[in-house]
Amino acid sequence: MSRSSKKGPFIDQNILDKIAKGGNQVIKTYARHSSIAPEFIGRNFDVHNGKKFINVYITEDMVGHKLGEFSPSRTFKGHGRVVKRVIEKT
Repeated sequence: MSRSSKKGPFIDQNILDKIAKGGNQVIKTYARHSSIAPEFIGRNFDVHNGKKFINVYITEDMVGHKLGEFSPSRTFKGHGRVVKRVIEKT
């Protein structure tokens, strides 16, 4: 279920504080559930994926999405192995 439209998007307060300070430093965050606001455009974020921080550069197309969408937390290793079997001719 999505968030109520009268409340507006959720943006972590710590992220807003760091952006208000200014500067061009990379912002490290664990708040994957935080929505991307227009003020984030052109900034670098290090978003934690559960194991390490993934660098995410915010562009105009990302506004309205969540930070966690751009930092995958699961590694896809394939559905199965295709094994080539060599048949010996006698």
